[in-house]
Amino acid sequence: MGRLFSMTTGAVQPSSQSGAWCFQDAKARFGEVVQRACTAGPQCVIGPGQEAVVIISAVEFRRLTGPLTGQSLIDALQASPFRDIDLESEPVAIPARDAGF
Repeated sequence: MGRLFSMTTGAVQPSSQSGAWCFQDAKARFGEVVQRACTAGPQCVIGPGQEAVVIISAVEFRRLTGPLTGQSLIDALQASPFRDIDLESEPVAIPARDAGF
């Protein structure tokens, strides 16, 4: 990642041209960070002394995580050694009172 030297603080600051942003710049130009994540790829936001987050497009997120189908929950329940246990419960009467509307 390219870095720029800040003339005001003397610190090395990440360059937004390379997909890296210092936290203050990313906060001030959040719309641009999001737009670049959608068009140019992941945008890294650098916190004090370290990488804090990477902003990616929704399309890239879905590509990385796969479709949300619930299949992993179904697979886990079917693989459970307790799947044959009957979980039928007894009905419980819950007292109610008039709300007086």
